[in-house]
Amino acid sequence: MATQSTEPLPPSLPDAPHAHDVRSIRIGYLLGALGALLFSSKGIIIKLAYEEGLDAETLLALRLGIALPVYLAIGAWSLYDRAKQGRGLPKRGQVIAAALVGVLGYYVASYADFVGLQYISAQFERMILFTFPLFVVLFGALFFGQPARRAVLVAIAISYAGLAIIFTGRVQTVGEDAVIGAAFVLVAAVAFAFYQLLAKPLIAAVGPRLFTCIAMGGAAVASIGQFFVTHSVSEVTLSATGFWYSVLIAGAATIAPSFLLAAALHRLTAQANATIGMLSPIATIALAWYVLDERMSAADFAGVALVLVGVGWMTLRDTAEASAPNRAARGGDSR
Repeated sequence: MATQSTEPLPPSLPDAPHAHDVRSIRIGYLLGALGALLFSSKGIIIKLAYEEGLDAETLLALRLGIALPVYLAIGAWSLYDRAKQGRGLPKRGQVIAAALVGVLGYYVASYADFVGLQYISAQFERMILFTFPLFVVLFGALFFGQPARRAVLVAIAISYAGLAIIFTGRVQTVGEDAVIGAAFVLVAAVAFAFYQLLAKPLIAAVGPRLFTCIAMGGAAVASIGQFFVTHSVSEVTLSATGFWYSVLIAGAATIAPSFLLAAALHRLTAQANATIGMLSPIATIALAWYVLDERMSAADFAGVALVLVGVGWMTLRDTAEASAPNRAARGGDSR
């Protein structure tokens, strides 16, 4: 990022820093929205891959194994770029921390999500995973010294009332599988919330591009290692269709959105970035209906509405409160 001049701005350009900030924020929202839409395709592709006989461990290893060379290449380019600019290498502690945060966000969370999708629909999975912004704010208050807001508790109550409506209907139709799948996806939501909170300072220190490469590299090592512990390569059968689903999930639902998310987090707060994630469940519902023929009942729609209201209200309110001091500092400028 370009450093700001220490010289005072001329009187004729009083809003120049603000204009720059607004452009950066708008770019952040655009990048985050694209990332959310691409991530929304993940559950659909996973469901299709499961129909080809792949299991969670194999699919996760293929996803990150295919993506790993891309991250290594971009990571090497990032290091070359840093050296060319006269910037030193990241500190060893930062590299280790970025790798561990990547394991949390793209291995632990992803694996729990992949396993959950073996039991529940892509639509229900996305609704549960979509509640991670609530955990971002809640855990931020509990563990990261961020201000606590009573609105979070209200938002959690509204959202989980919606999930309870959906969950009750799914238990009646699919039984115990709904409980198992929902539990795994809830673990994924919690893990991804911690990833968002822990990644923010590391992205600022290392840079979004290099951080993403290190984080995804750590996750790839963990997932590939798990595959070799739990599977024999000779026992794995992979159809051509299954392979191309793995390529698709690696490229369109992993590589591209991971960089988009990191770039968005670099420009926005974790809470603000979570706001635009509201696009993701809507896109997943539409894709699941069109591709997988997953229908929704009236109760499902009611539950989805409550989840969207709870998460949307909380994140929009949180973003508005966070931006209020900046508007006051600019003399009430509300553009």
